[in-house]
Amino acid sequence: MTGAGDAVAHDTEEGAVVTPGRPGAAAGSARRRVVLAGASGFLGSFLRRELEAEGYAVLSIGRSGPDARWGDPEGIRRLMNGADLVVNLAGKSVNCRYTRRNRTEILRSRLESTRELAEAIAACEKPPALWINSSTATIYRHADDRPMTESTGEIGEGFSVEVARRWERAFFEPRLPATRRVALRMAIVLGDGSALTPLLTLARIGLGGPQFDGPWFATRARRRAGTDHRFAPTRGRQRFSWVHIEDVLGVIRFVRDHPELDGPINVSAPNPEDNRRLMAILRRVTRRPIGLPAFRWMLELGMVVLRSESELVLKSRWVLPERLTEAGYLFRHPRLEPAIRDIVHR
Repeated sequence: MTGAGDAVAHDTEEGAVVTPGRPGAAAGSARRRVVLAGASGFLGSFLRRELEAEGYAVLSIGRSGPDARWGDPEGIRRLMNGADLVVNLAGKSVNCRYTRRNRTEILRSRLESTRELAEAIAACEKPPALWINSSTATIYRHADDRPMTESTGEIGEGFSVEVARRWERAFFEPRLPATRRVALRMAIVLGDGSALTPLLTLARIGLGGPQFDGPWFATRARRRAGTDHRFAPTRGRQRFSWVHIEDVLGVIRFVRDHPELDGPINVSAPNPEDNRRLMAILRRVTRRPIGLPAFRWMLELGMVVLRSESELVLKSRWVLPERLTEAGYLFRHPRLEPAIRDIVHR
């Protein structure tokens, strides 16, 4: 990869991309080009802003209004051809009820977007050197006994895990010899507009105690679909693996600059906490000395109202960034309380 600020002239037919109206774009100039798929969420918006500030021309793929649309293979190929970097974040949010319709869309949106990008890259005269695809640390099993790393982690089971497995398979299976591929197994990303927002709200209204697992009935349909969270007596000690949004950007830059890295990479701060500690931090940050705990039956009823799933707070996610640590990446936000204070104070 070229260094920050270097201009790259592409000699393909689509090489010198002119982006009138974009910040810093001069007519006829050729800048380093990033293709960003799924840029409408809080993470995609942040990455676009930061990469443009770094000097990239950021072109996007989405359902409407961007530089190319899903279902337009030639338009996507034109963006890909000669691009320096592709980052794919596309996929329906998992913060919803796992109805049949939502399950279908969660899976479809990930697989189809990944396959479209793979087909476009395969058709390029000058394929991008690096393709970074979003994945999820939820691919690992419920872990309250030991941390999950890329080398020793155990793949779990259930709907969310199956989505992750098939997503990564669609990413790595196509033969793309000229393009290095990295799947970011991201823990819960913390930033403005992230999963942190509802947790802060709970703390502010006095419900900032730990969330306790417990027995709960599951319908036959949910068991078949793999969407029922199985009771694990963690007593509020389920692990909470997380990463600050600035470190997601930092990891993308680090991967870009380290060509020896490929395959799945855990993107999770090196100091995960447990649920009790998480909620205690949120109470301190919001200056609420007391927080009532939430038991499983409360969570299940509340998630119906909030149109979400209890798995998001009850599954123990204990993930460590083994490969990043060994490669020398230094997290800007390695500890949870300073990371949360940084986000809230902004």
